[in-house]
Amino acid sequence: MTQPHDANIALARRDLQHIWHPCTQMHDHEHVPMVPIVRGEGPWLIDADGRRYLDGISSWWTNLFGHANPRIAAGLAEQAKTLEHVIFAGFTHPPAIELAEQLVKITPAGLDKVFFADNGSAAIEVALKMSFHYWLNQGHGQKTRFIALTGSYHGETLGALSVSDVALYRKTYAPLLLTPLLAPSPDAYEGEPGESPEQTATRRLEAMRHLLEHHAHETCAVIVEPLVQCAGGMRMYHPSYLSGLRSLCDRYNVHLIADEIAVGFGRTGTLFACEQAGIAPDFMCLSKGLTGGTLPLSAVLTTQPIYDAFYAEYSAGKAFLHSHSYTGNPLACRAALETLAIFRDEPVLARNRVLSAHLAKRLEPFRDHPHVSDVRQQGMIAAIELVADKATRLPFPAEERRGLRVYLHGLQHGALLRPLGHVIYFMPPYVVDENDIDHLVRVAGEGIEQAVKR
Repeated sequence: MTQPHDANIALARRDLQHIWHPCTQMHDHEHVPMVPIVRGEGPWLIDADGRRYLDGISSWWTNLFGHANPRIAAGLAEQAKTLEHVIFAGFTHPPAIELAEQLVKITPAGLDKVFFADNGSAAIEVALKMSFHYWLNQGHGQKTRFIALTGSYHGETLGALSVSDVALYRKTYAPLLLTPLLAPSPDAYEGEPGESPEQTATRRLEAMRHLLEHHAHETCAVIVEPLVQCAGGMRMYHPSYLSGLRSLCDRYNVHLIADEIAVGFGRTGTLFACEQAGIAPDFMCLSKGLTGGTLPLSAVLTTQPIYDAFYAEYSAGKAFLHSHSYTGNPLACRAALETLAIFRDEPVLARNRVLSAHLAKRLEPFRDHPHVSDVRQQGMIAAIELVADKATRLPFPAEERRGLRVYLHGLQHGALLRPLGHVIYFMPPYVVDENDIDHLVRVAGEGIEQAVKR
């Protein structure tokens, strides 16, 4: 690997003296470089030594319109000189009001109430608690459980982790967690031989129906990541599953929670993934791209009937007394407003369709690779599944960490690629051009060749 220069080394050394990084075995940094980024420019990250890395994962799926986006930055600077924060209980402010109004306008019909939180996991916690509390207020205190999909991921806080099914994150903390009911994912990759994605979705819906038939009386809500199970390996499924699930939730009187934290704001080709199934959930959780990747903010949208179940005299004890210190932060709300303004003023989704088509074209040759079992794509999300044996889809042993080889190769050659195990994925900012996509795919391809060597 290209050796870091003095500035990178100095910053990395200071970092490792005190900082404990997220989702990281810190021992790895005895041989994996810590990369100090000092500046961002469009889809590029620039380290202390001036090396540039194309952000192929939008810095954990958050950045939409480029780093240091001038429009968002200008809005933040103006807001910082006006109002940086105010308590959000009993007080409000124009950026939050305007943001709530705009979110109600652009999300599926019926989502008329907005509860702000700080990040994606916090939004999931709000939705889970709100669903349970709704049923309690309605006299159905026996409803205490949630249904999630196998392979799902909804966050790292205890409630969000409870409804997640990725062993890497969940196993250690299992004794602390709620016990969800798990329905088999409609993941098209796991379909039967000769089965279309829609047929897989139909078959998996029957399994969900069976689960609801036996457990609806104790179930608050079903929670899903619409169309793409991201942290579970970029697993993708047919939108018919969502429309069928909406009908089942109505039939069995349980809520539907749509976790659009990663897939919302244009990632799947439509502004929100639920649009592709023509459904409105009872709760929609948003974060990540909500502020264009600039500041932490999340929102839970829900319906008037759910809101009404909490609306009573204080003495009734029905209030939703959930809060965060930085709820509805004006700076974050302003960043979100500037982000939505870019969607309004520019042909973002049309431009993404062109970029998605180019990415698909560039990934097509990987389908013939002897160690690639699947190439899948949904809008501006694409993934390559590496396997030890193509015919049987036998995965590489996890302990071999083949994806780490791709990551390290990417750093050497100016690309941030952060595989999920043996799944190499692409989720770039919307400001990349075709040359940027070519660069990402080329570097990933070279990294894959290194990774599959014995």
